[in-house]
Amino acid sequence: MGIFDFFSSDIAIDLGTANTLIISKGEVVVDEPSIIAIDKSKNKVLAIGAEAMQMHEKTHESIKTIRPLKDGVIADFQAAESMIRGMIKMIDKDKKRLFPASHRMIICIPSGITEVEKRAVRDSAEHAGAKEVFMIHEPIAAAIGIGIDIERPDGSMIVDIGGGTTEIAVIALSGIVCDQSIRVAGDAFNKDILDYMRRQHNLLIGERTAEKVKIQVGSALTELDEGPEDFDIRGRDLMTGIPKVIKLSYSEVAFAIDKSVSKIEEAVLKALEIAPPELSADIYDNGIYLTGGGALLRGLDKRLGMKTKLPIHIAEDPLKAVVRGTGKALKELERYRAVLMQ
Repeated sequence: MGIFDFFSSDIAIDLGTANTLIISKGEVVVDEPSIIAIDKSKNKVLAIGAEAMQMHEKTHESIKTIRPLKDGVIADFQAAESMIRGMIKMIDKDKKRLFPASHRMIICIPSGITEVEKRAVRDSAEHAGAKEVFMIHEPIAAAIGIGIDIERPDGSMIVDIGGGTTEIAVIALSGIVCDQSIRVAGDAFNKDILDYMRRQHNLLIGERTAEKVKIQVGSALTELDEGPEDFDIRGRDLMTGIPKVIKLSYSEVAFAIDKSVSKIEEAVLKALEIAPPELSADIYDNGIYLTGGGALLRGLDKRLGMKTKLPIHIAEDPLKAVVRGTGKALKELERYRAVLMQ
C-alpha cells in the first residue's frame, strides 16, 4: 500500500431519504438514518444518524432535527452537506489522520432527478471533501447489487422502493430502456398510517411510531397466510389529550396504505406497458426484482404477482442492494463507466 492509498479512500454512498449507507473498502461501514440534529442558538451540529433520530420529534426550541432529503432529492442543501461530512467522519473515527482524506465518491440518484437536483448532490459531495464525484441511477445500482449482468441484451425489471421514491426501470445493455419514478414510497406509507390513526382511532402519533408500525405489522394484503401479531400503539387521544394505547392489526395497516400501494402497482404496469416487446418477453421469463426497504412489506410480492401475473423475486437483503451495486461499480470503475455520470 503506497502513501497515497493510505490517505485516499474511495467510497460509495446510497444517499437515501430514510437511510444513508456508505461502503468503503468493500464493506458497509455506515448504515444510519438520514437525519441531523442542530443546536439553533450556536448553529452547530449536535448529532447525526441514529443519535439524531432518537431526538426526532422530541426536541425543545433550541434544538432542531432536519431530514435533508425529501422524495429522494436534497431539500436542505446545508444540512445535507453537514450530514454527508459527518457520516464520512464515522468511517475514519478510529484512524487519526494527519490531514483529511480526499475521497472519490459514487452516489446513487433517483432516475427521475432533474439537472438542478443532480447539481445539488454533486456540490454537497464536493463540499464534503470529494475530489471526484460520480453518480449512478438507483435502479442500475440495485440491478448490479443483486447480481444481474446489466451489460447483456436481456431485459431485467427492477422495482426499487425506498423512503422517498419508487424507481421502476427496465434495464438492458448497460442502460435504462424505460423507467417510471414516482414519489410514493416508505414515507408515504408512514403518512398513510399517521392519517389513518387520526381519522379512525382519534389517536395522534409521530413519524417514528408510524415507521415502527410499518416495520412490525405493515402489510400490502389484508389477508396473509402467516400474519404478524397485533401491535400496541401509544399516542395522544385527540378527544381527551391524554396518552393512550391501541392495538393495531396488520389488516388495518394494509387498509391504511392501500392507496399508496395501488400507485406503485399502477407505475409498474405503466413501465411494463411502455417496454419494447422483445424486452417484455425477457421480463416474462425473468420476472420482476424488488429491492429497497419497501420490498420487505409483507405480501407485496404476492400482490404485485397477482396484478402482473409475473414471477416476483425479492432481493436478499433488499435494503443493501443499491449500496452494494454502487460499491461494485466503484470497484470496477472501467467496466461500469458507461452507467456513471459526472
